[in-house]
Amino acid sequence: MTLEPQRFEPFDGWRPGIIGELVSLQARYYARHWGFGPLFEAKIASEAALFLRRYDPRVDLLTSFAEAERLAGSVTVDGSDPDRPDDLAHLRWFILDDAARGHGLGRRLMGRALEFARGSGRAGVYLWTFAGLEAARHLYDQAGFLLVEEVSGDTWGTRVTEQRFELRFG
Repeated sequence: MTLEPQRFEPFDGWRPGIIGELVSLQARYYARHWGFGPLFEAKIASEAALFLRRYDPRVDLLTSFAEAERLAGSVTVDGSDPDRPDDLAHLRWFILDDAARGHGLGRRLMGRALEFARGSGRAGVYLWTFAGLEAARHLYDQAGFLLVEEVSGDTWGTRVTEQRFELRFG
């Protein structure tokens, strides 16, 4: 099924079912393309649930695109993450449905997330990802993120080269 870019509706915040849809998009994509399994899905689901419990719209953002109420892509600015370092917001769960790729939605989601993070008073943002996600890496590079740490690990249930990126404001 091909999604039509002009029919993508942007929205911020919670709506019924969004966490389930976000987890589903993540689990399906990373299982199909990277062989991630149930540990990854459980990790995303539990961390997203914790985020939703402490969600504070002054410092947290869940921004998404949907087509006919179907989630097409999303990214989160987790400014209330209790483990965040140095007054940085945590950029998390950046995902697009395979059919939504190539329409500029990733760039728009990233722009909205960074605009929000700058306005929330944080010193910057950081994210964890892994080597090989070239489309996302391209967006991080364009936005000015710097690679600050790289380590081989299995945080997501599969051994990958984990990478931490930061973008400091000002």
